[in-house]
This record gives sequence, structure tokens and C-alpha cells, in this order.
Amino acid sequence: MTNEKPTHEFDRTSIEAIAHPFDRLCVIMKRLLDPGGCPWDREQTHQSLRQYFIEETYEACEAIDTGDDKSLREELGDVALQIVFHAELAERRGAFRVEDAYDAICKKLLDRHPHVFGTVHAPDAETVLKNWEEIKKEEKRRKNGDDETQHVSAVSGVPKALPGLQRAGRIQERAARVGFDWDRTEDVAAKVREEVEEFLAHVGKGPEGKLDEAAMEEEFGDLLFALVNMSRFLNIRAEEAMQKASDKFIRRFVAIEKSAESQGKRLKDMTLAEMDDLWNAVKKAEK
Repeated sequence: MTNEKPTHEFDRTSIEAIAHPFDRLCVIMKRLLDPGGCPWDREQTHQSLRQYFIEETYEACEAIDTGDDKSLREELGDVALQIVFHAELAERRGAFRVEDAYDAICKKLLDRHPHVFGTVHAPDAETVLKNWEEIKKEEKRRKNGDDETQHVSAVSGVPKALPGLQRAGRIQERAARVGFDWDRTEDVAAKVREEVEEFLAHVGKGPEGKLDEAAMEEEFGDLLFALVNMSRFLNIRAEEAMQKASDKFIRRFVAIEKSAESQGKRLKDMTLAEMDDLWNAVKKAEK
């Protein structure tokens, strides 16, 4: 038990009487973090909430992929909770308020759309993207105090927290916007073949017959990076393609489990050849 009194005297009836849902959410969050609020919520930090922010965002993405508007509405609400949660934590340590975050994004949108809110002409989406990157560079220069010696890279600002394939694609896109790119798909294909050969050359090689794991990891990374380049040239989203491949594997693996069970068998008791026969049967049935 605690003798601390809540900072915000709101019960459920009072909260439900708040007309605007966003204001209602903010008040709920304040009450949860107040003395006498939720013990779990009060223990959280920006870092401890990080994983939930990522998970909620991916759940919203899954709702988008399935075209489920009801789920999307719910998942966007969960993402909104994370935003308000982080903002309330920030306000309590005197950093900023949730209104400041929304004010910042409003200003950013106005600044980065001079073709809509200014006099700049942008006839197509490609021009918009180029202007967007130039505006971002200028913003970074101003943050650095207009220090001309401070280098602002065309590939800076891509979040490290992005999934690896998606991050690679974003980096390549930014490099391509300043002309650092392959000319033809055939050139990218040749690079992929080169990286495959370099990776395979390191497999099983190392000092005193031991695997050179560091070298293999580096070459494997180079191969994946080249494959992402290929996907970009073919207008394939590498991260989404990987997700679909994983989903396909799960679907087929579950199918062979069920097929084995229908025969009174378990996969772990079967030979690899027997499992491969089931796998091929599932693939044939899908086609």
C-alpha cells in the first residue's frame, strides 16, 4: 500500500465523459502513471517499452497486409497508446509534451511540402522525393549550426532499428538518388554471382582448417546486400518477399506435419528422405 495520492483525480465515469478520444487517452495514461496507478506501467521506461512499440507497429502492418480494417483500427489504437505513453514519460522528466511532438510533425510536413504549401514546383513523385532529401539535408545543416565542416551524408538518417533487408534497401535508395547506382539489371545480377562465389569460397576455409566465421559472416552480408540491390531493380520489396517466403515455409511445414500425423507418424521419427517426399507432395498440391 502507498500513502501517495494520485496527481490527477479522475475515476472511470469522469474519464468516459471526456468527449475527445485523444484527450481521453492522454488522461488515462496520466492516471495510470500517477501514484496509486498501475504498478506495471509505473515501472516502464522508454527503453523497456521499445520492444512493444516495434511489436505494435508490426501488428498494424499485418492488419494492412490482410486488408482487415477492424484489426487495423485496433492496432493503430495500440500504436497511439505507445506514442502517448512515451510522451507522458518524457513530460514527467521535463523533456517535452505530446503536444510538442505533434507540433513538430506539423511544422515538418509544412516545411517538406513547399510544392503544396509554398511556391516550389514538383510535377511528379520523383521530384518530390529529391526535394524532400535536399530539405532534410538542409535541416541537418541547421541543426549543426550551419557548420560547413560538418558532413551531411546522402545515406545518413536511415534508422539502425529497421529490419536488415529493409534498412539495406533504404540505404541503396538514398545512394541511388545522387547517382550512385548500377545502370542495368544485368550488372546487378553479375554482382550477385560475384558475391555468391566469394561467400562460397570462404565456406569451410580458415586457419588450421577451422571455419573463418567472421569472414563468412561478412561475405554473407555482402551477398544479402547485393540481393537487396537486385530486388530494388526488379521492384520487389526484399523484406516483404522474405516475410512471404517465411509464411510459405510455415504453411508447407504445417502441411507435412499433418500429412505425417494422418499416416500415424511423427516427423522426428521419419527419415529426411521421407519428409522430403511429403514436402514435394505438398508443393505439387499447391501448384
